[in-house]
Amino acid sequence: MQTDVRRALSEDVGSGDCTAALVPADARLDTRVICRETAVLAGRPWFDETFRQLDCKIAIEWSVDDGAAIGPDQEVCRLHGPARAVLTGERTALNFLQTLSGTATRTREYVDAIAGTGAEILDTRKTLPGLRHAQKYAVLCGGGRNHRIGLWDAILVKENHIAAAGSIPAAVARARQDQPELLLEVEVETLAQLDQAFESGAQRVLLDNFPIERLREAVKRYKGRIGLEASGGIELDTIRVVAETGVDFISTGDITKSVRAVDFSMRFA
Repeated sequence: MQTDVRRALSEDVGSGDCTAALVPADARLDTRVICRETAVLAGRPWFDETFRQLDCKIAIEWSVDDGAAIGPDQEVCRLHGPARAVLTGERTALNFLQTLSGTATRTREYVDAIAGTGAEILDTRKTLPGLRHAQKYAVLCGGGRNHRIGLWDAILVKENHIAAAGSIPAAVARARQDQPELLLEVEVETLAQLDQAFESGAQRVLLDNFPIERLREAVKRYKGRIGLEASGGIELDTIRVVAETGVDFISTGDITKSVRAVDFSMRFA
């Protein structure tokens, strides 16, 4: 988080805020941050860190927690402190808040769409470059779950890995030998590959672009015996049908890569 904010401030402020320098050095501001639409709040730690790095004398009072539903014209926080630092940090702090709230809001839409089915929404690695940890945090705020954070904390054997290793059994055997402590998942495109992954000892399978009937068959065969994750071409208007097949997880890149920023504004008293 500190690195995210430091990089963002460097990008925006550069050698100094020429406009904020027009304000008297001893001036102070009282401000409010208002949400302009229905959303799910996410990003408080990044917002706070922005102002902490600029001036620790800025006080922030939040009225809403991350993960809470918010509505149009709702106040989410107030700031009090040195005017120059508040003005300098305004855009960077709001950028974090609007982007992460957008991720959380989109995630909540997917979570609500499959409510009651028992399936869980997972994110992917299709995140904004440099903001993966922040977006993964926002997914949790929206009620989703994190898949692997990166290439280091879980193993997902995909089509090209299988081709390079020679077969699903060969790839799984090598993974279990080299890093037995990591989650081991295999992407499969057919029921025959699903059988191979199960027999080889995979803990979870990613059912890639399985039609609904094939998903149902996979659930019939392996529900409770191996984790079943549906993925590929799944959108908000089709996701409930997928969830109702009985799969355990549904992963979608839409919640992190297709983010529409939530509209926030900062009002100065």
